[in-house]
Amino acid sequence: MTSQSLSARPTGRPSRAVEWPLPAALVALSAVPLAAGTLRLVQLAGGPAVMPADDRFGAFPVALVVHILGAAVYALLGTLQFVPRFRRRHLSWHRRSGRVLAVAGAAVAGSALWMTLVYAPQPGTGDLLVALRLVFAAAMAGCLVLGVTSIRRHDLLAHRAWMIRAYALGLGAGTQVFTEGIGGALFGTGELRGDLAKGAGWVVNLAVAEWAIRRPDRRRATAVGRRST
Repeated sequence: MTSQSLSARPTGRPSRAVEWPLPAALVALSAVPLAAGTLRLVQLAGGPAVMPADDRFGAFPVALVVHILGAAVYALLGTLQFVPRFRRRHLSWHRRSGRVLAVAGAAVAGSALWMTLVYAPQPGTGDLLVALRLVFAAAMAGCLVLGVTSIRRHDLLAHRAWMIRAYALGLGAGTQVFTEGIGGALFGTGELRGDLAKGAGWVVNLAVAEWAIRRPDRRRATAVGRRST
């Protein structure tokens, strides 16, 4: 995603111990939605009904399949973009995987828009969640476009920032597991509360992304790295 790491030190040479906890945390954050998506694909392929059926998508749920597969590629492959040591040693892989991630991310955002506009809303959700899904899916697509445009202009800082934002939005479903659980425990359940809790997942991820982009030690590490190349 970028030529600099979220976890780089001012020397530009972070240790392995510092580098790997972040990707591991991102994989853990994605675990619940990816597991649910995998079970849904197994069910659609004729496997056992290990989770309740969802008749909203019909007999040929193309958008759902594209969304699940795209999200799996985007979430898991994207974690390696946050490991600077690996990225420096495999620059050609970094570039090729970045193209794959851009396509996978576009598939996630596009299929999310498709499902929101075409299929019936999920039972127990309201118009607010429909609006939020449209806004954040469009925002993710926009961040990807700006990230690709930035790297084509060789603007590494802008590329890094936009791709981090896109990745944060793509992992919204993982954070929603926590915001819905905490929101339900504190404020109770209901259509509006559930919609707000889901929306909070995207907002929290964007807030963390902006902190990572703007933190002072990251700017110093980026400046040192640029001078050393």
